[in-house]
Amino acid sequence: MSPRKRTDSGILPAPVSPERHAGLHGPLLSWYDRNKRDLPWRRTRDPYAIWLSEVMLQQTQVSTVIPYWERFLARFPTVKALASAPLDDVLSGWKGLGYYSRARNLHRAAQEVVERFGGKLPSTAEELLTLPGFGRYTAGAVASIAFGEEAPIVDGNVARVLSRLFEVEGLPGDRDREATLWALASALVKGERPGDFNQALMEHGATVCRPESPLCLLCPVRDGCIAFKKGRVDELPPAKVRAAPRKLFLALAVWPHAGTLLFARRADKGLFGGLWELPAVEVEEDTPEAEATERLSTTLGATLTLEGTLDSVRRQLTHRDLTLRLLRVTGDKRPTKSAAFQELRWCTPQEAEALGMSTAMQRALDAALGHGVMGGEAVPAKKAPGRVARKATGR
Repeated sequence: MSPRKRTDSGILPAPVSPERHAGLHGPLLSWYDRNKRDLPWRRTRDPYAIWLSEVMLQQTQVSTVIPYWERFLARFPTVKALASAPLDDVLSGWKGLGYYSRARNLHRAAQEVVERFGGKLPSTAEELLTLPGFGRYTAGAVASIAFGEEAPIVDGNVARVLSRLFEVEGLPGDRDREATLWALASALVKGERPGDFNQALMEHGATVCRPESPLCLLCPVRDGCIAFKKGRVDELPPAKVRAAPRKLFLALAVWPHAGTLLFARRADKGLFGGLWELPAVEVEEDTPEAEATERLSTTLGATLTLEGTLDSVRRQLTHRDLTLRLLRVTGDKRPTKSAAFQELRWCTPQEAEALGMSTAMQRALDAALGHGVMGGEAVPAKKAPGRVARKATGR
């Protein structure tokens, strides 16, 4: 029976009966105890370490997160250590994980935890929601896993499991659908070991109740799955129609001088917010190099001379197909500030390693250095094939 009924105000969730709760809660916990993956954040009760894992796992695969989580904890072992660290150090430790707003919010939240809670994470989802970067999912995950609160969670894996178990209709993002899923999660999490139960739901969605080729024969709650009974597992949840990635072209100034290169730090909001880069401006696909150089001159407030085109680096981001065009430039006036950027800095390649820089910009820097820009060699005006790397998502 579907957990929904129509009312004048829309779709409302019907309550989960005690029998239905028992038929799902216990079997999923038992399955989790037997089959859970051995992940490092499951071996600790440290709320900070658990919080860090949940933030890193947003939009990023487990296999990618593990080494980052271990290195980050070694570098910033406590909330107080993270709060007292310069933001540049935090962004440098995050380099390569993407979605850098997560790192900025993590840093800001750590500072608030120290200021408002004496360096200890609050133990309830309600209090956690007052911290930067804590949405309903992250607050529920930390409160339940670290502190045992009966706080619900709904991420992509949980949404898929509940959609199939209860035959919840609607596209991802639909308001009524989301309300139904959160109501179901709130009902099911009540009982013993709420943190483990939430992890069981996520683990089940990641390893058995998968988006494609679900392993229904291995499902511990198959007999209670409405979608399985009706042959609708492949239909639920319906796939979200994703817009084609927007093509974005940036021209980058590669400006060597006395063993250094010019770097710029972006504004906090927007693409690559708060990160360092070779100074960049947006251009069109067919913008001539001379015009791109003029735009860079205006942005930096210095007259640049184009010496050659080095390379093009391509990166596939979640919502953008990004092309970075590297222009080797020089100029008589070496700027130290620009209204277009938070900060300008002349750094050696070694010093740049400590800067918080996106993977895309790091690839661009690697390409520039690969052309020998620090050695003063002549640069051929040619366009080398771009490099493409794709961002993996999901647990």
